[in-house]
Amino acid sequence: MIHLPHLIKDLGLILGAAALITILFKWLKQPLVLGYLIAGFIVGPHFNLLPTVVETTDISIWAELGVIMLLFSLGLEFSFKKLLKVGTPASVTAIVEIAFMLLIGYVAGTLMGWSRMDSIFLGGVLSISSTTIIIRAFDELGVKGHKFASLVFGILIVEDLVAILLMVLLSTLAVSSQFAGTEMLVSVAKLIFFLVLWFISGIFFLPTFLRRARKFMNDEMLLITSLALCIGMVWLATIVGFSPALGAFIMGSILAETVYAEKIEHLIKPVKDLFGAVFFVSVGMMFDPAMLVEYAVPVAIIIVVTILGKMLSTASGALISGQPLKSSVQAGMSLSQIGEFSFIIATLGLQLKVTSDFLYPIAVAVSAITTFTTPYMIRFSEPMYEWLHKRLPVSWTAAIHRYSSRSQTISNTTDWQVYVRSGVVNTILITVITSAIVLLSAYYLLPYTRTRLGDNTWTTIIGAIATLLLMSPFLWSLIARRHRMDLIEKFARQNKYRTGVMLLQLFRSAIAIFLIGFLIDRFFTPQIALIVTVAMLFFLVLFSKRIQSLYSRIRERFLANYNARDAKRIKNDLLAPWDAHMVEFVITSDMPGVGKTLRELAWREKYGINVAMIERGQRTINTPNRDQVIFPADIISVIGTDEQLDKFREDMEAAKSLVVERKPVEVVLEHFTVSENSVFANKNIREGQIREKIHGIVVGIENEHGRVVNPDSSYIIRPGDIVWVVGDKLRMLSLQKAQELV
Repeated sequence: MIHLPHLIKDLGLILGAAALITILFKWLKQPLVLGYLIAGFIVGPHFNLLPTVVETTDISIWAELGVIMLLFSLGLEFSFKKLLKVGTPASVTAIVEIAFMLLIGYVAGTLMGWSRMDSIFLGGVLSISSTTIIIRAFDELGVKGHKFASLVFGILIVEDLVAILLMVLLSTLAVSSQFAGTEMLVSVAKLIFFLVLWFISGIFFLPTFLRRARKFMNDEMLLITSLALCIGMVWLATIVGFSPALGAFIMGSILAETVYAEKIEHLIKPVKDLFGAVFFVSVGMMFDPAMLVEYAVPVAIIIVVTILGKMLSTASGALISGQPLKSSVQAGMSLSQIGEFSFIIATLGLQLKVTSDFLYPIAVAVSAITTFTTPYMIRFSEPMYEWLHKRLPVSWTAAIHRYSSRSQTISNTTDWQVYVRSGVVNTILITVITSAIVLLSAYYLLPYTRTRLGDNTWTTIIGAIATLLLMSPFLWSLIARRHRMDLIEKFARQNKYRTGVMLLQLFRSAIAIFLIGFLIDRFFTPQIALIVTVAMLFFLVLFSKRIQSLYSRIRERFLANYNARDAKRIKNDLLAPWDAHMVEFVITSDMPGVGKTLRELAWREKYGINVAMIERGQRTINTPNRDQVIFPADIISVIGTDEQLDKFREDMEAAKSLVVERKPVEVVLEHFTVSENSVFANKNIREGQIREKIHGIVVGIENEHGRVVNPDSSYIIRPGDIVWVVGDKLRMLSLQKAQELV
């Protein structure tokens, strides 16, 4: 008998249960994520009435793949540019929420009589919301395109970044029982360094690679390549000590800046759905009713603390950051749960043996229950806003509106602020690239050459020279390049900021000199490092023009790749004022309005929306006029409020569902004999209008002289000819019965 591995049987059991339960939930019009959790409980070890999963360890690996795919998909939708646009509000909101939840979690644990370490880890568990749960809930509820969703996604990413630092801090605290500020700063610097390095390298190399391999990239190869890049970044992230989820998100964000982003997102969706389902089912499998009964009171308290605490802290943080009341309330109610990072933090406490055994099961129970409540919290967030808006004093709502309006207006910046800001950003980027080259050479190239080729002086010299040549464009940028010459010339004319410009240039030069010295010191003695540093400075000056040309090509390549999608995408916040934002719609052949002009459709008058851009193949039509015709496969970018866009989407989808599905025409090859009374007799094929009358074409004729294949339209049909046609079967049957066409 052939043995079937448990993993395959378990996977079949998981997917079968998920399919049946989610079909039921779809019929009941309930969020599918709840169905996945119930399916997980049914096939889990705590429900014995039906077959259960055997290899839970293997399933957890599949579930981790689900988290990776979900975060990769999120990165594709939420690029670094979008993160930068919501960076300040998201960062402020996330910091307020995390600080509040750390404090309230510690206080709640202390009041329940828990130990100091249990209370601290409880605060960490409660401070991080579930990215995967929210992504799935947004998908199911159709609110991903709403304005507040961008704020929520930004908060989630900031939370994930903070969670990594929080794990370092908790680990240090658990081992030494005191806060290690130096290690915390090193971890922050390490995180920033690798994020910048990965982003710059990815933007420089990946779009170029995909563009040059375009003729070989069919759907299959693009899917395999994107998955390989995702897993590769996950592996790289874990090597340097970060979470796999962060690596997947970073690669998704890098690919989001390429012209293939939408295509990859479409191809990856089935993979994401498969592994995402396994992840949510695995969460449901961890739910233990016995543990819930034993710790019912603490679980109930922590659930209330989680929902109310995260709702209030997130909403307060959003208001402080200048967001409108509606977006703040919606964001707060969306983030009122804990998830995958909470499990990781709870597991960390168990591994370090500093927390009690009950913390992890309680975290699972709270996560499962708050996961159930999340879709309903999101669904009722808008009614909650309406309720608050009616009951808050008018002076309060007016003050919130004024504060939000002032916060979202573009503030005036001086030329000096622009110069300093751009100079600091440029210095950080160049320093990260050059430092990466130095570190790779010092810690990998040098040991490798000495191991393989021996401790040979000439080998060391060649390695040092090769590294310096690779660094030279970036060293030249730090030392010789005059950053923002337009502003420097303006400052010179105004006789202003000369000292500041000089100090910034000296700072950049000092960084370059330090990096050269550090590299050569790793290869040779400090005395040689000093000599080589001076020689390198002369080299940069002597070959300045050639190095400048090389640096310009590198910079232009990076900027071209970084801005590749800008021609295809207009930033929502730049075009959409106040509560309006922009959403893309793909026009299909069965949608209403195909073939009509914007004037005829009158979408602006009917819905209050505006069409800002139309993408048609490789062509982009910005701000189309009212005589522009809408065609199938057009991608239209529409500006409107959440309510206007929802109404537009509903009407478009409803119109599609009203299209009558026609039975396909069956085309057959038939023949008939032309009689004396036939309408075709003594007429050529064109005059007989066979195509119009039988929806077919003449493919052959048999006459007394033989056969004619594909006869010309000028052929005259004689009585007695046998005409072979390809056409509609029903019309051909009518023809055979009547012997002539009417």
